[in-house]
Amino acid sequence: MISILVPVLGRPAYAQPLVDSIRSSSAQEHEILFLCSPGDGAGFHASCETGEHVILVNWKPGRGDFAKKINRGFRETTNEFVLMAADDLRFHPGWDTSVLEIARMTGAGVIGTNDMGNPAVWRKRAFATHPLIRRSYIAECGGTGEGKKGVVLFEGYDHNFVDRELWDVATSRGQTSFAIDARIEHLHPHWNKGEMDATYEKGLRQFAADRQLYLSRKSLWGKGLTPRE
Repeated sequence: MISILVPVLGRPAYAQPLVDSIRSSSAQEHEILFLCSPGDGAGFHASCETGEHVILVNWKPGRGDFAKKINRGFRETTNEFVLMAADDLRFHPGWDTSVLEIARMTGAGVIGTNDMGNPAVWRKRAFATHPLIRRSYIAECGGTGEGKKGVVLFEGYDHNFVDRELWDVATSRGQTSFAIDARIEHLHPHWNKGEMDATYEKGLRQFAADRQLYLSRKSLWGKGLTPRE
């Protein structure tokens, strides 16, 4: 079974279409866990209305909110595979079969999926925005530059580069592979697939500072290796 973790902030209209997309495209057993913020009553209510699992976290949606929610979701689930998802995704048929097959073939701890937007993802495979993560890998090695066991994402970024650090660290350990046929489309305004809103603006406001922090942390995991095919 795959645990699909969905951090939520605003965008109540996104909840049901996301669930419908997952349900209609998935062939493997899965669970969906929404992680909502206090004060976001509309997002919480819409998530609950889907009938899926919902957690209301006990912190305000400030710095590191996405990373904190993914880490919380990881702790609240037990399945061997966890998908680092979001509410602005469209899942395409066969995504789960494809990514689980690559996971089985390679044994990698972090398996990239095709977001159908970012050229660094679908062409260069330089990192993955919404990867499948193996629980035993995080439990044994951790996903951050510090290598703290049981922690998926570094919570020090405002929002950006958490996915890049997870990928870089795993790559430096020879623990990445890529499932190019696992299409999880990112409906982001950068790819002309969505409208800019307050949640996107919040996520982008500290991009430059997050980038500098990411560059300053790269010495923790070194140059890195080529991902496994």
